[in-house]
Order: sequence, then C-alpha cells, then structure tokens
Amino acid sequence: MAEILRMPEVAANTTEAILESWNVSVNTHYAAGDAIVTVETEKAAVDVEAESDGVLLRILVNAGTTVAVGTPIAVWGISDEPASEVDALVASLGNGEPSVTTSSAASAASAAVPEGTESPTGSVTEAPTDPVRDGSERIFASPLARRLARELDIDLNAVVGTGPHGRIRRRDIDAAADSSAKPESIRPADAGTEIQETKPSSAEARFVDVPNTRMRNAIARRLTESKQNTPHFYLRASARVDALLQLRQQINAGQDLRVSINDLLVKAIASAHATVSEMNVQWNDTSVRHFSDVDIAVAVATDGGLVTPVVRGVNTLSMTGVAKATRDLIVRAKERRLRQDELEGGTITITNLGMYDTEDFAAIINPPQAAILAVGATRQEAVVEQGAVNVATVLRLTLAVDHRAVDGATAALWLKAFVDVLENPLRVLL
Repeated sequence: MAEILRMPEVAANTTEAILESWNVSVNTHYAAGDAIVTVETEKAAVDVEAESDGVLLRILVNAGTTVAVGTPIAVWGISDEPASEVDALVASLGNGEPSVTTSSAASAASAAVPEGTESPTGSVTEAPTDPVRDGSERIFASPLARRLARELDIDLNAVVGTGPHGRIRRRDIDAAADSSAKPESIRPADAGTEIQETKPSSAEARFVDVPNTRMRNAIARRLTESKQNTPHFYLRASARVDALLQLRQQINAGQDLRVSINDLLVKAIASAHATVSEMNVQWNDTSVRHFSDVDIAVAVATDGGLVTPVVRGVNTLSMTGVAKATRDLIVRAKERRLRQDELEGGTITITNLGMYDTEDFAAIINPPQAAILAVGATRQEAVVEQGAVNVATVLRLTLAVDHRAVDGATAALWLKAFVDVLENPLRVLL
C-alpha cells in the first residue's frame, strides 16, 4: 500500500530544512538503510535513510526547496502500486496537511519536474502555475525563485514575472538582482544633448549588502543567545611550549600523517579533563550533566562560516587517532558533508587563531557546552627563570567558562592542569 514520506526533524528544534537532493529515482527499489534523500540544515547536509525496503513511487517536492518539518515530500510503497491509488493518496493531502514552505500546493499533485526542464515531447515544462495575484495579493513564484529571493533579499512584490500568468521564475529573480546591482552612473539624456556622468555626493555612502546565508543567520542567533543567556567568565594563562614543539617534530619524523599543534592541544584537553573531571560537563536547566568520555569540538572556518564538529572519545584515542579524526572532520566541514550528529554534543570547544598571528583572544561558549578554549600564536619571549632571563616559546590561552556549570576555582585548577600537560608533553601520549 502506498504511504506518504514526510520531511523529518533532522536536528533538534528545526522547523524547516532544504531538500538538497533525491538519491533514489522514481519507480526505483531501495533497501532499508539506503540514503533516499539528502536534507540541508543550517550547518550540515543530512542523509535520510530508509527505515525499510520499498519503492519510490512519486516525488512531491523538488530538490532545492525549503520544506517545513512534517510536510509530505514523496510517496513510497513496498511494491509497484497502481497510479490511481497514488493519485488518490496525493489528492487526499489537500485537507489540513502542512504545506511546502516555498512551493505551491499544486506541486504536490504530480511528479516534481525541475523548472525549465524539457518534457518528452521536447517542449519546456514549467513548474505548476497559478494566477499571478488574487484579491489577497498572493504572489505566485516557483520554489527556486522564492528561495533565491530570500537569499538575495529581493521583495517579490517588486518583481515582474515572465512565466505563464505572470508567475515569477528564476530568470526574473536574476534580472531583478542584476538591476539592483547596477549603479545608476549615467543619467538618460535627450537626443542631441551630451550625456553627463552623475557623481555621488559626499553624503552618499558606497556599500554593497551581501544577503545573509542560513548558516550566517544560525551563527548570529546561537552566539547572541549564548552571550545573552550564558554567564561567561574568563581565565588567561601562558604556557612554555618548546618541549611540545619538539615532541611534535619527533612524532612526525618519517610519518605520512602529520600531527598538528592543534591535535596535541586537543589531546591535552582530554588529559586535563581526566585530572579535573568537574569541567567535563554540560549545563541543563535542571541539572549539570557529567560525562565519562571526553568529546571535544574543534572550530573549523569554512567559506560559509564557522562550524564546530565534535571529536568523540578523545580520551580513548591515540595521538595519531586524534589526528585522523580531526583531519576527516575538517575536510568534510569545508565540503559541507558533515552529518548533523557530528555537530552536536561535546563539553568544550577549542578555537585556534594562531595561524593568523593572533596573540590572544576571547571566544563565546557554544551551549550546552561548559567552556571554550581560545588559542593564540606561539611567540618567542624573554622568560625569567630562577633569576636568569631566557628565551622561550610561549603560547597564550584564554578559557571562557559557563559560571552556571563550573565555579572559578574549578576552572582555575583545570587551566593549571592543562598548562602542566603542555609544559610536560609526554603526558599527552599516556
């Protein structure tokens, strides 16, 4: 019997997501566990796996469409079903069902055809059409056009649709974007008159508005909530890391897999967590959750923004195991191939701006984690030791802590333990 496949809640508190791609074709059999559709959240692409064997009978939502959680996106069955049964099931969705965020209700009445594709007869097939505007001033546009309009901050009311019955299509959004981007530097002139260039007045500002992406909006929302709701306090320390740098050279000698300074710091965090386990916690409204394993988030800068994938069980991994895990997460983060579950959990994040020659900085905690460690660049400095001045390589650290979950004395003990590990680095190999 044919059944409806609905958009799942792929991340906690997610109300909508982009249907990125269908991985199974219509009338194609798939097995339980196969990834039948890929959904894009604000920070990750999530493969939705089939719970049982089946056949994809009809696609109701095009790839690239923003879809509300719970919305019907396809029809599936355990075997080939009569087309009349599928039609009847799709027709029944007209009453009280949630709707696709950016597509018209008519798109659920037939198999989805991407805008501007060619039909078997050779004619161009448009997305389902509706009257351009009715008395309630509704605007009709293709799903792709609506999504692009949101990303480019274009008011659909100001766009003239060139599709059937005035429907707004992608080409109309592209044209509107090009029009708004062109500077009006030339003033139209009457025939026979000289065209004058219009120069902006000194009061006019020269700027370009770059529309926020979903990831940028998510980062802004989460960091604002953290800074407003999480009582941060900060501890600063410096560590002599000459021995740590020498250990790294020894580990990497003749090895294909290179261990980075950040890998050593991640392993050192796990060692400090073992010494001061009260830092290996998360804050919840009704409790402080303590963990046995150490899961550490690593901040990764991507073209779209900052993501913080989590390295699981660092306390159980070898040094090379940590290096392999972080490399894999970093590569997939830059390619936007992280799974949602890889962005969740952890009790502390490490963020390192040393490669940009930043000496020290303070970072914002990623709730519900209890802390974030900001790492600066190594510097050769004069250090007084037993009355003598020596040159040492120094690393500056700033630990931001959630005061709801951890007290100042506990955080201070943890930071001391962490510095001790860095200055006696053989401990990271234990």
